[in-house]
Amino acid sequence: MNDPQPMLSVSGLSKTYRSGERDLTVLHDVTFDIAEGSTAAIVGPSGSGKTTLLGLCAGLDLPSSGTVRLDGADLGRLSEDERALVRNRLVGFVFQSFQLIPTLTALENVMVPAELQGRSDVRNRARDLLETVGLGERMGHYPVQLSGGEQQRVALARAFINSPKILFADEPTGNLDADTGASISDLIFELNREAGTTLVLVTHDQVLAAQTQRILRMRGGQIVQDVYSESSLNR
Repeated sequence: MNDPQPMLSVSGLSKTYRSGERDLTVLHDVTFDIAEGSTAAIVGPSGSGKTTLLGLCAGLDLPSSGTVRLDGADLGRLSEDERALVRNRLVGFVFQSFQLIPTLTALENVMVPAELQGRSDVRNRARDLLETVGLGERMGHYPVQLSGGEQQRVALARAFINSPKILFADEPTGNLDADTGASISDLIFELNREAGTTLVLVTHDQVLAAQTQRILRMRGGQIVQDVYSESSLNR
């Protein structure tokens, strides 16, 4: 039986910024593959390059050197508009800060990525997702009327509206208390299992990281440890 093809393939990835009179390298020669349908956590101290790496993997920024292939597409060879199309077709995002549009209701926020694809059949799908995350009674509420946990549930529903092949989550429980964070973690993995989506998350939460099949530990812009969890792989 052949191994699954990589959904995400990163090779020799480096990122350097100009800082005053000197160059600041935040990523150095990072290489790894993430198999389709698998789950992985990127962990490490603040400043280790985790969020920069996630942004490069999602095509939100370009590396100084190296390549990122997302479902076979070499992001470095694409224009900004082409990368945006790839993201909208393949990628779901969940951020620490929720990033909901304040003037739209929960239902309208969930529908946005699908409407950007030009789809017109999205309202029922958005309703179903909000029901799944426990917000069936809150669809008409605006972000300011929702708690932090409820806003993150909306963000999760929005992330899955286009049935993405890969979900990138950047500190998805970082702004939530322990109990709310645990419920959001459960939802992420539940939705991920149902959709068969590849999951890559950045987190300081060791409990959340331990639920993934693989942990990539970063320090000083490099991957210093790459650990697979047999118990997770056999679940």
